[in-house]
Amino acid sequence: MARTLGGSANPRTPIIGGNWKMHTDLATACQLASEVRNRTGALRSVEVVVFPPFPLLHPVAERLRESRVAVGAQDLHPAPKGAFTSAVSASMLTSVGAQWVLVGHSERRQVFGDNDAAVAEKLRVALNAGLRPVLCIGETLQEREAGRTFEVLARQLDTALQQLTAPALASLVLADEPVWAIGTGKVATPAQAQEAHAYIRQHVAGSHGQAFASAVRIQYGGSVKGDNAAGLLQQPDIDGALVGGASLDAEDFAAICRARAGG
Repeated sequence: MARTLGGSANPRTPIIGGNWKMHTDLATACQLASEVRNRTGALRSVEVVVFPPFPLLHPVAERLRESRVAVGAQDLHPAPKGAFTSAVSASMLTSVGAQWVLVGHSERRQVFGDNDAAVAEKLRVALNAGLRPVLCIGETLQEREAGRTFEVLARQLDTALQQLTAPALASLVLADEPVWAIGTGKVATPAQAQEAHAYIRQHVAGSHGQAFASAVRIQYGGSVKGDNAAGLLQQPDIDGALVGGASLDAEDFAAICRARAGG
């Protein structure tokens, strides 16, 4: 098992993200945002972010104004502007209230064909625009069964983080998304998830220094729900969760936030 750099003296603030994917409409998104705000507002020891679809970013951001819940986008295009029909730029995102952005989500990689180089370019653009990026990495079932999990994680990390210094990456959050455990009902055991997270932390210690590795937050993103969150989120190198389907239920999502907040 990879060596952990986390441990009991972990100073990292837990972070829970809710990825709404292509769900909700204007009315349901605003209602969900209000419910998340109300159910998580008393939690002071965990950071909460929701990622609504592009058309709903502004109304959700308005609904969450002056709350403790931040708003992020699900993707961005690396170009600042141009003839890129359907694309959304970093400046568009910040202009409607987005503070965070997902980069390299497994569905962008698997469904839309974003390769490692494209993900790296998006990460640099997000950082330059002042957006706080969540860099998603993770292996497929085929890669896992072939014993290539660590190889895939290392490749994705190295391509995305190359030529970026630790200070430039201060706002970065990493999300470990085992593709085989997303939308399948399968969940990594706490031990499996911890092993992957400890490896990730050890790997970035080698590339960007132990201080950076000890500080960077790593979310787990594989079918996290209210009833399985506690065991996963108690692991020393798991600093939160990137939640899919369960984030569409405000109480289930709040239960995950409470599990990591410790109450």
